[in-house]
Amino acid sequence: QLQAFGGGLVQAGDSLRLSCAASGRTLANYAIGWFRQAPGKDREFVAAISRYGASTYNTDSVKGRFAISRDNARNTVYLQMNSLKPEDTAVYYCAANWRVVTNADYIYWGQGTQVTVSS
Repeated sequence: QLQAFGGGLVQAGDSLRLSCAASGRTLANYAIGWFRQAPGKDREFVAAISRYGASTYNTDSVKGRFAISRDNARNTVYLQMNSLKPEDTAVYYCAANWRVVTNADYIYWGQGTQVTVSS
């Protein structure tokens, strides 16, 4: 089971670090993706990281601001979000898959965490 946490209410320009943890599952066996869904919008890909962190991917709207990383020893994947904008407001989800992809074809999905950025 995956769980995303670390969301909150912040102001524009602030930073947050989201974490994705797993219980009963070893995250090192999976590529991990972060997705977000804003009210009234489709779920969109944000970032992904390969099993051992050699490859990372970000959607264009977060490049230079967000960074995905992982600590397999802690069984945790992180999404560092800097220079947050109001348009980053969404529920953020992490997901696991056998290989890294930038679409929503992930096998396991966690419960999301709300990120709200005020202007």
